Amino acid sequence: MPRRRVPAASEDVCAGQSVEVRRSARRSRTVSAYREGDRTVVLIPERMSAAEEKRWVALMLDKLAAQESRQVLGDEDLAERAADLSARYLGAEAVPRSVRWVTNQNTRWGSCTPAEGTIRLSHRLQGMPEYVVDYVLLHELAHLLVADHGPHFWRLLDGYPRTERARGYLEGAAGAAGLPHIPGPRTAEDGRPGRRTG
Repeated sequence: MPRRRVPAASEDVCAGQSVEVRRSARRSRTVSAYREGDRTVVLIPERMSAAEEKRWVALMLDKLAAQESRQVLGDEDLAERAADLSARYLGAEAVPRSVRWVTNQNTRWGSCTPAEGTIRLSHRLQGMPEYVVDYVLLHELAHLLVADHGPHFWRLLDGYPRTERARGYLEGAAGAAGLPHIPGPRTAEDGRPGRRTG
């Protein structure tokens, strides 16, 4: 079975994950993926184009991540994750007093009340890929530093390598559920505290 590494052009899709694509002449339509140590192996039909390969690699990475994140994180796990994200992307400046899951956010993915230092994530994020949950958590952490969605706010998120991909995932999920548009850098909202993420 011919093996090859994902070309450099696909590395952005993989966001730093080690991915090996294996093509097979015996495989006609099916695509599958599994973890092998610290890398992901994606099995695809030999005739698949480079564009189809890139799309399927991204899809299978999302699928594996969603399967792995189905074990629901508790509030304590969320708080640890928030501390890690703050340290990695915000210079450890965003320090929430509490981070928890809630079931009463049906039109938003997350919310933050900067004056109280509280972050709440919608239970609807549970089971979504880890990078999506991380993006929403990082978005709310950034609101502890900047209350509005102005240019300074979006610059804080520039360091997270999967911002655009996570936003695309959430926009698709919001569209499928008939939820409102997610605010973004080009459609920045007016800047009241406690603004929502999608």
